[in-house]
Amino acid sequence: MPESKVGTIGWIDLTVDNAEEIREFYEKVTGLKSSPVDMGDYNDHCLHTADNHNPIAGLCHRRGSNANVPARWIIYITVADLDASIKSCLELGGKLIDGPRNYGATGRFCIIEDPAGAVSALYSEV
Repeated sequence: MPESKVGTIGWIDLTVDNAEEIREFYEKVTGLKSSPVDMGDYNDHCLHTADNHNPIAGLCHRRGSNANVPARWIIYITVADLDASIKSCLELGGKLIDGPRNYGATGRFCIIEDPAGAVSALYSEV
């Protein structure tokens, strides 16, 4: 996650069944470029600007650990304490869609649905 200040949107991901086709769509429609992210037996993709390669979003296959992730753009909001935020989400009528799970060795995240049905992810460093 490039931005990890509490209260900021640190990342954006799109997870879909047909990631290669959708990657081509965004490259052609928006001018974004992509680079592969090795997932073992397949590649997910990092989308970045064409001019300076700043990473701006991820484009992932909906399989493996991402099988339960809904096919929509998801923002990752940085929180101070992931477990406390999950508890508050549930107490306030939200739902836990996926996770929590590790994000590399540096963080944890989960995907939630708010009471209005909007989906987002919560992220915290460990």
